[in-house]
Amino acid sequence: MQDTSPPSNLDPRRPFSRRKALNLLAAGTAGAAFGGLAKPFLYPASGATTPAADGAGAALLDDIAWRYLEHSPGGATGLGIDTGPHKWMRYRLEDRSPAGIQALAETLREDLARVEAIDTSAFDHATRTSFEVVKSAYSTSLEGFAQPYGDVAVGSWRNTPYVVIQNVGAYLDTPRFLDAEHPVHDAEDADAYIARLGQMDEQLDGELERMQSAAGQGLIAPDFLLDRAIAQMTSTIADARDNGGGLVKSLVKRTSDIPGTWEKDAQEVVSEEIVPALERQLAELQRQRGLATGDPGMRDRPHGSEFYNWALQASTTTRVPADEIHQLGQEQLAELHGRMDPILKGLGYTKGTVGERMTALGKDPRFMFPEGDPGRKEILSFIQHRIDWVRAQMPRAFRTLVPGNVQVRRLPLSEEPGAPTAYGGAGSKDGTIPGKMWINLRTTDLHRKYDLPTLVHHEAIPGHVWQGEYANRLPLIRSILAFNAYSEGWALYGEQLADELGAYDGNPVGQLGYLQSIAFRACRMVVDTGLHSKGWTREQAVRFFMEKNGNKREEVVNEVDRYCSWPGQACGYKMGHNQINRQRARAIAELGQAYDLRDFDQAVVNGGNVPLDVLEGNITAYIAATKG
Repeated sequence: MQDTSPPSNLDPRRPFSRRKALNLLAAGTAGAAFGGLAKPFLYPASGATTPAADGAGAALLDDIAWRYLEHSPGGATGLGIDTGPHKWMRYRLEDRSPAGIQALAETLREDLARVEAIDTSAFDHATRTSFEVVKSAYSTSLEGFAQPYGDVAVGSWRNTPYVVIQNVGAYLDTPRFLDAEHPVHDAEDADAYIARLGQMDEQLDGELERMQSAAGQGLIAPDFLLDRAIAQMTSTIADARDNGGGLVKSLVKRTSDIPGTWEKDAQEVVSEEIVPALERQLAELQRQRGLATGDPGMRDRPHGSEFYNWALQASTTTRVPADEIHQLGQEQLAELHGRMDPILKGLGYTKGTVGERMTALGKDPRFMFPEGDPGRKEILSFIQHRIDWVRAQMPRAFRTLVPGNVQVRRLPLSEEPGAPTAYGGAGSKDGTIPGKMWINLRTTDLHRKYDLPTLVHHEAIPGHVWQGEYANRLPLIRSILAFNAYSEGWALYGEQLADELGAYDGNPVGQLGYLQSIAFRACRMVVDTGLHSKGWTREQAVRFFMEKNGNKREEVVNEVDRYCSWPGQACGYKMGHNQINRQRARAIAELGQAYDLRDFDQAVVNGGNVPLDVLEGNITAYIAATKG
């Protein structure tokens, strides 16, 4: 049975919070962590299975999930499962120090060995799939931990050589997490907030140690990334010095009816512990800025080619080399532009390349939002209307529906300068914490009325939020582990589904926005590999987007900088999208009249977030079950 006691390193900085955590554990206040969760649809077994064997496999998977969450207690909070015997997790932040990373890697190593030692032949298809997912995620992550530097995503998407940069680091992640994910319903939750706040300086100093270690090996981020990070961290420090800034305001806002000295306690932690730690990181970033060059790619850095090769494999879950991905991106871009050309001509845009004509379209005031807060308000309303429309279409694309519980929120102001246009994800396993679509509103010029619908379908429904709710119905380890190529491939497929369901019927400009979005992901394959394996400059990458696809400079500068800090990640989108469509074409060909879009889509989401080769196996099982 899983030991639910906290690890020996439980030591929140605030003494009263530690007592509260231990009191909760001693009292045994919580019941079952997963009571009432819906059971997922399971594929029919491809052969005889043993219920006892399936039960043993499920128990092992559950044990592995909780062992991982001991290193990622914020993940338990985000899933809404830091309750009962696991309530102590609500008082902890992840350890980002070298020792914390080493401890996580050791747990992965031990549990991978446990999984590999199991004979899964007697398990049903769903359980075998879960074991394959763990093997793939853990082995890939361990290859990443063998790299000499960087942050490694375990069953996630953000692999980066840079521990702290414009879109990476606790200075961004922890404030956003505490504000959006950490619940504050009572005094215990507020105590836990203070306890986590009291560990943020340890997170920052743990990162600092790793930053200095990587720099000692010659790894220095590009100067333009450091400039962004320095500006953002300076802003974060200024905000924190203002009576604790957002870190305090978030707690105060949610404790107005909860007696306690929350504001005073939080301000003390921020001023005495967090601000000095932020200043130490800022000093290191400034020191590294004096050593930096403008070379954007990994091939110009020590061990950079090895890191990029691994990151590319992790992000695409394939062994397709960079040169082949580069060429494929160019070919698919040309194909998509071939679809856009006649639509543009029909709208009267007849001269110039597709990119030049899309640039002209983007300057048409009919498709712009007003500047400033009026435009921001209009954008948020626009997004909500689009969510309402597409949610109503889902019975046409799926057999079993999920709620599509999504909250639209503006990105934190300190994050917007270095962030993409939007991102999203599902909420808690029990649905009490909604999924979120985060929208970047630093300027309304980032968005157009013809491209915003597709962004909604990608981030919310039927994209990340929608798919994530199916994942939350799977065993715990499957709600935790995700693969970039599947996640982003599905979100692109979600854009495609919305188009197929009539999102742009009678709206050729909206159709162009959708096609430009898909073409944008083909551009990503070209640009990411160009930066990291072919020696492209930053400006060359920016110009490629603008000239080839007609994207706005304001939009693509951040995009290119993101590829510099998350090498390989941008290639997963179209690679995953290609595979889902390849499998759909196979299902149509093999099933003929028995094919139904609802069944195919259900098979893809019910199979869960998987590497692309496992996705193929899941569709094989669906085809076999349909044939009977």
